Amino acid sequence: MSKKLLVRRAAVLGAGVMGAQIAAHLTNAGVDTVLFDLPAKEGDPNGVVTKAIANLAKLSPAPLADKSLAERITPANYETGLELLRGCDLVIEAIAERMDWKQDLYKNIAPFVPAHAVLASNTSGLGINALADVLPEELRHRFLGVHFFNPPRYMHLAELIPAKTTDREVLDGLETFLTTTLGKGVVIAKDTPNFIGNRIGVFSMLAAMHHTERLGLGFDTVDSLTGPAIGRPKSATYRTADVVGLDTMAHVIKTMADTLPNDPWHQHFKAPVWLTGLVEKGALGQKTGAGFYTKRGKDILVLDVAARDYRPTVGDLDPDVAAILKERDPAKKFAALRASENPQAQFLWSVFRDTFHYSAYHLQDIADTARDVDFAMRWGYGWSQGPFETWQSAGWQQVAQWIAEDVAAGKTMANAPLPAWVAARNGVHEATGSFSPAQNAAVARSSNPVYARQRFPDPLLGEQFAPGKTLFEHDGIRLWADDDDIAVVSFKTKMHTVSDKVLDGLQEAIGIAERDFGGLVIWQPKEPFSAGADLAGALGLLQAGNVAGFEAMVENFQRTSQRIKYALVPVVAAVRGLALGGGCEFQMHAACSVFALESYVGLVEAGVGLLPAGGGLKEFAVRASQAAGPGGDVFAHLKTPFESVAMAKVSTSAFEAKSLKLARESDVVVFNTHELLHAAKAQARGMAEAGYRPPLPARNVVVAGDVGIASLQMMLINMLEGMFISPHDYEIATRIATVMCGGAVDRGSVVDEEWLLKLERQHFVELAQMEKTQQRIAHMLQTGKPLRN
Repeated sequence: MSKKLLVRRAAVLGAGVMGAQIAAHLTNAGVDTVLFDLPAKEGDPNGVVTKAIANLAKLSPAPLADKSLAERITPANYETGLELLRGCDLVIEAIAERMDWKQDLYKNIAPFVPAHAVLASNTSGLGINALADVLPEELRHRFLGVHFFNPPRYMHLAELIPAKTTDREVLDGLETFLTTTLGKGVVIAKDTPNFIGNRIGVFSMLAAMHHTERLGLGFDTVDSLTGPAIGRPKSATYRTADVVGLDTMAHVIKTMADTLPNDPWHQHFKAPVWLTGLVEKGALGQKTGAGFYTKRGKDILVLDVAARDYRPTVGDLDPDVAAILKERDPAKKFAALRASENPQAQFLWSVFRDTFHYSAYHLQDIADTARDVDFAMRWGYGWSQGPFETWQSAGWQQVAQWIAEDVAAGKTMANAPLPAWVAARNGVHEATGSFSPAQNAAVARSSNPVYARQRFPDPLLGEQFAPGKTLFEHDGIRLWADDDDIAVVSFKTKMHTVSDKVLDGLQEAIGIAERDFGGLVIWQPKEPFSAGADLAGALGLLQAGNVAGFEAMVENFQRTSQRIKYALVPVVAAVRGLALGGGCEFQMHAACSVFALESYVGLVEAGVGLLPAGGGLKEFAVRASQAAGPGGDVFAHLKTPFESVAMAKVSTSAFEAKSLKLARESDVVVFNTHELLHAAKAQARGMAEAGYRPPLPARNVVVAGDVGIASLQMMLINMLEGMFISPHDYEIATRIATVMCGGAVDRGSVVDEEWLLKLERQHFVELAQMEKTQQRIAHMLQTGKPLRN
């Protein structure tokens, strides 16, 4: 078993954009973190860092999972704070990409780094062995590169780059820490310029730029071609460059030119004239308001190189090329792209071909296996498939032959031959593992014990993981188990919406779990957890005038939530992605919820003119009564959840779900989504082993009553008069307040759950029959957006 890296306290050196955000993410993960920078020239010596910490709250997307976490970061400076390093187990250097600056800093801090601590450089491409040269002998075996991708909270990739002197134990320990504690996908890279992700990623952007110029395409057209149409992020090529910063882009290209003089593609490692021109003008992209794109009023304009000015964006896909890209068979798709005379098709074939060519030629230099390259591009650049997966799915030998033909005809960006191993194989990914040129064999996934926590890792092309034994299955759900005592139930509906079949299936699954298992986990193989109730089915019942059927559906929803809550075995909800409406209510009724950090939780029914009626409002009333205790102020515990529901708020993280009272303080947060099922099953098993019993029925719920309703209405009247909400919003929110406060009864009245559930149903059904609510539901179904009426 590999030795753990125990990190109680960490230090981040450098409070720039990356350093501050790495510190934020360490803090998200519960690591006590010290953030260092230069001393301020005047005032508080830690002023530079204090300002950087304050700036974290302004960044979008948010680096902190909850704004209150900012105060947990300890500010420090290199002159008066180095003693703080003595208490750190992990030190991450993240200063500017200057070899001399980094080496000078290492000399200064070396005497303060404890004998057990790991020192890592978050460089995006400088030589790790060269950095290690200035370290004292006893620190070299605990030094390595760790390259986070920006923004560190959201980008899954972390590249680990060992130096020649790095201990294997240190490498494995940091891999484990990054994977479980910070939720990263780790690839091990070799100490070569730009490592794996940026080496291939920047090359693919350079290839796109080269062929943009060669074929005379507009930047907006290229972005239409290189975004979701080929399984890449919406920012595509030139929008990505604008976001990264054109000065940064030019710097990375120059680094490639300076550090890779013998690369056969070296002549292309230079910024195109139009990129250099923008940088010289100070048009550096998003941070300066202009780059390849700019905004004028509400219009987004794109640079027209010939006109030397911006023009409206028009770059749609050519219909013929769009039809080729819709072809489901990759072999037919690539054959059609290569054969087409259309400049857009030629562009795509050329960029794919050159990226395949470059990746194969350099695989042995930059990575141990093809797996590392494909994961680096998926996790670091958001590609749906890595270059080798794309090539293999399109027919390995056929594509290899086309590349060789284009090399011979002088059509490729470099005339370097494909490596001999390409022709000797039928692909790089197979059942036994992924190809390693150094070993000339397929190599299995890492044996680091941390990966035993991933029951379903991110699959590579052709990889399949045993689905477990099916115990019960129909159109709504699948109940399955491995050879253990915890059953797992997954929904089969689109977006995992809650239909009648899902409700009936869940009740059936709980019955089987009670009889044959120690616990039950609600978990979906893919995001989201659940987008809520099946609105289309509900609207159909209403439009048919079947109010009784509609009310029966609501009652069945409540019955299912109560069945989850009062099951004789612990039911644990494993939540990731969206958990909206009924999905949120299910996790509220679970014995415990285990959330992935990136969980977006909300009771959003107000947006479609309804109120939550799957037991969620009842649960808030019960929790407020329990939190207040005998003689306590129930209303004080209702204000935050009321605002969350009435304003249809959705959390931006699992931690924010807790502060919005949509999750319990005791609920668990997991950082790696691939470990979510493992953690949820462990939670269920632990509860079962401890002799789990469900809570006793809530029969003595003290409610806020008419005084509580009136207090919440005061807030609503101000919003109505200020025109922040519409009269129908006011109607919905008043009904939400009525249910949460237990109805128009005296303050301090005692009710039971059944009373609260009946109130939920009554107001839900009455709202559903209103014309404005039906308009909202229909609008949401047609457009996917809420209607304010």
